[in-house]
Amino acid sequence: MANILIADDSYSELQIFQAALEPTGHRIITVMDGEAAEEKVKAEPINLIILDVIMPKKNGFQVCRTLKTDEKYKHIPIIMCTQKDQDSDKFWGMKQGADEYLTKPFNPADLVRLVKKYLS
Repeated sequence: MANILIADDSYSELQIFQAALEPTGHRIITVMDGEAAEEKVKAEPINLIILDVIMPKKNGFQVCRTLKTDEKYKHIPIIMCTQKDQDSDKFWGMKQGADEYLTKPFNPADLVRLVKKYLS
């Protein structure tokens, strides 16, 4: 069982993520802003992060860059999942170190496939 951190400022989006991932048997941890995401990663072992871009305090691009440039955390796979769907957004997300970039609304099966890819 892995620990999956989901950071999204929308309660309804968090519920969608949880509904999609609960059948995988992994532990789902949720936070609603970028600073809380960074604090959670530093406080307990996290095996995978699903990260929204548009969040209060620190956006997902900033969180991704901070974690991927830190030797302690750069190994953690990050799936960015956001409504920002322009090619330039995807380019920027990948440049910050994201392992995958998924746009909302997403197909839950696609999310589960990506989670399995990084946790198997």
